[in-house]
Amino acid sequence: MDNRAGEMDVFIRVAELKSFSEAGRKLHLSPSAVSKLVTRIEDRLSTRLIVRSTRGLQLTPEGEIYLARARRVLDEIDDAERTVASGGKVVPRGRLRVNAPIAFGVKYVQPLIPAFLERFPEVELDFSLTDGIIDLLEERADIAIRSGPLPDSSLKARKLIESHRILVASPDYIAKHGQPAHPDDLTKHNCLRFNFPLPLNEWAFRTPGGRDRLTRTVSGNFMCDNGPSMRRMCLLGMGIARLGHFHIQDDIAAGHLGEILPDWAPKDEQLIHAIFAGHEHLATRIRAFIDFLTDHIDPMGNGVRIPA
Repeated sequence: MDNRAGEMDVFIRVAELKSFSEAGRKLHLSPSAVSKLVTRIEDRLSTRLIVRSTRGLQLTPEGEIYLARARRVLDEIDDAERTVASGGKVVPRGRLRVNAPIAFGVKYVQPLIPAFLERFPEVELDFSLTDGIIDLLEERADIAIRSGPLPDSSLKARKLIESHRILVASPDYIAKHGQPAHPDDLTKHNCLRFNFPLPLNEWAFRTPGGRDRLTRTVSGNFMCDNGPSMRRMCLLGMGIARLGHFHIQDDIAAGHLGEILPDWAPKDEQLIHAIFAGHEHLATRIRAFIDFLTDHIDPMGNGVRIPA
């Protein structure tokens, strides 16, 4: 009998636990039986999915692909059975893994989570925050919220907000160090930078009148890996930072931060998307969460509407 769904379930357990014996313990199978099931899949596909290393079991690139597809297949089987059992009504349920940048996640996503889970109580939300780039497959994320250009890949995206990045500094910093009048003046200033390999430390400008573009690689004595820390150091008068307008618009309105070189601003859009692995039958919990975000986040970045 062909039981590929059962084999997929075994493979997923092995991939998650990185151990034949641990997977067997969870599934009430012997380690040798688990190993034979994985070997059967590999023989059928004529490719290696798992390799042994000093760190235990590791997935090959083909194994990563198979893992992602296997999860989708089992999700669709669960959805089909639950839909039939509920008389044709599709109810979002199951674990939903969401990853978001720290500032955006705290300001726009977290306030909506209680209402979402109240509406869909059978969803188990696994929510993480990081400003680094993540791989949906490696991090096992169903949805990643990210800003900037979309990668050329099979991933799908829904736009959440439109914003832009601006240079800002505190009044105290400007009082001590003066106001730069030209991008070249930034060499005389302390510019706060991110410490991960992104082009965020090459600041873009456009000449007054919008004729020419130029970039300047900045330097300073402080680096960090997240927007909230960068904002905090800027508020404390440490230097000049380049941050998303959605993140510091309240600080500007209150006079705690002021825009630097506004005539040289490139006026580039900073689009923030919900990114997910696209396939024909998207899990209902993923679709429900993305729809919930787009329904309740202001697309111009002016906050969220909390459902009553």
